[in-house]
Amino acid sequence: MQRKSVFNLLIVVVGLSLINCSGTKNVTNGLTVRSLKETFKTDFLIGTALSAEQIAEKDSSAARLVPQQFNVVTPENVMKAEIIHPQWGEYNFVPGNQLVDYARKNDLEISATPLIWHSQLPPFLEKINDADSVRQYFADHINTVAGWYDGKVYSWEVVNEALNEDGSLRNTLFLQKLGADYILEAFRLAQKAAPRTKLYYNDYNIEQPRKRAGAVAMIKKIQAAGVRIDGVGIQGHWNVNNVPMLYIEQSIKEFAALGIKVAITELDLSVLPSPYGRNTSADISQTAAYNARMNPYTGGLPDSMQQSLATAYARLFNLFLKYKDHISRVTFWGVNDINSWLNDFPVRGRTDYPLLFDRLYQPKPAFYKVIETKAQKDQ
Repeated sequence: MQRKSVFNLLIVVVGLSLINCSGTKNVTNGLTVRSLKETFKTDFLIGTALSAEQIAEKDSSAARLVPQQFNVVTPENVMKAEIIHPQWGEYNFVPGNQLVDYARKNDLEISATPLIWHSQLPPFLEKINDADSVRQYFADHINTVAGWYDGKVYSWEVVNEALNEDGSLRNTLFLQKLGADYILEAFRLAQKAAPRTKLYYNDYNIEQPRKRAGAVAMIKKIQAAGVRIDGVGIQGHWNVNNVPMLYIEQSIKEFAALGIKVAITELDLSVLPSPYGRNTSADISQTAAYNARMNPYTGGLPDSMQQSLATAYARLFNLFLKYKDHISRVTFWGVNDINSWLNDFPVRGRTDYPLLFDRLYQPKPAFYKVIETKAQKDQ
C-alpha cells in the first residue's frame, strides 16, 4: 500500500465531507450515488477485503464507505495462520474477534479465509519434518479456528490455492506430509467443527480449463465421500485487456452443475501491462523487476482506460446477473485503488487502478457502469 501525502489526505477528507451518510444512497460531488449492496441485494452479496487498519476503523474514509457499499467483508490477513496460530498450541483470536465486532456493528457478513493454505504459515510449522506433528497441527488448527468462529462467520475458504495450473495438486507441505487426501480431510474436519458455516474451496485461474478440470475432480471426490462442500471461489484477478469471459461462464455452469454455489472472491482488474504477457497468475511467490514501461499511469488513468475498465466490469456483472441463482457473492479485493495489492504485485512500486473507487474514495466510471447493469437487466 502506498503512502498518501498530507495533501492527498486533506483532499480525501474534503471529498468525503460531501458524502451524505444517511439512507441507502450517498451524495458525492453533487451526484446521487447508488449503493452496490442495495443494487444487488436480491442477486448476491457484495463484498470487500479489509486490512487490520480498516477493521480497527483507523482508516476513516474506509470506515464510512464500507458500510454504505458492502454487506460482506473478508479479512485480508488477520485470519491467516501466521497471525491466528503463531505458536504451537497457541492462538491469537484478538484480531479476528475485532473483525466479528466490526461486522456486527455495521450489519455485515464475514467470509473468512483461509483455514489451510501453503503460504503465510506460522514459522514453527515450516521447521517441522515429522508427518504426525504436521497432521496434529492440521487437525488442531481446523478444529480450533473453525470451531471458534462457527456461527460468527458466514463462510470459510477451507482450502486455498491447492492446485497447479494443469489441475494437479500443488506440491505443498500438506501434500508432502499428509498425502493427496488432505483436502478431503480438511473439509471433513471443517464440516464437524463448523456445522453452521458455509465451506468453500478457493483458487486463482480456476476458470481456466485444465485447472477447472482438476477442481471439478477434487469436488466430486469430496462429495463422493459424503463430505460437505458448499461452494467454490473463483478469485478473479484478471487484466482489463484479457478477461476470460467464456471460461468464466463455462466455469460457473460446470461448478453449478455439481450442486454448489460459486463465489467471485478477490475481484480486481489490473490496467497495467503484465510482465508475463497474456498469462496471469496470483501466485504471491512470483515477482518481476520494475521498469518504467510496466508503470505507464503514474500521473493518473487516461479517460480511454477508464472507459475500458468500466466496459470490462459491466461485461462481468452482466454475466454475474445472468447466473445470479448460482452466485453467492462478489467480493472486491480492496476498498479502493490505493489499498490494492496490485500496486506491488507482481512488480513493486507501480500505480494500478483495478477497483471501483479511486484513491480519493470517489466512485469511478466503472462503478456507475456496474450499477447500470442491474437497471438494464430489470428493464
